[in-house]
Amino acid sequence: MTQQNAARLFEAVKRDQALQEKLKATANPEAFIKIARERGYEFTVEELDREIDKLSEEDLAAIVNPGWGTRRHLNPR
Repeated sequence: MTQQNAARLFEAVKRDQALQEKLKATANPEAFIKIARERGYEFTVEELDREIDKLSEEDLAAIVNPGWGTRRHLNPR
């Protein structure tokens, strides 16, 4: 069930610009999950990673701060 929460959060983010900006500004996955929990979405970092792996680069860039880790750098310097 918690895996579905991560997927549901990504769907909600597409409709909520304020939430999108807040999540995108997070510094790490733990901060992202804390914000999600405040909105009623419970999931682990591992579940978040599995859902992130399903996203296109465009969707990922709209939701996740690309500085979280090397595999998530969408625009390497």
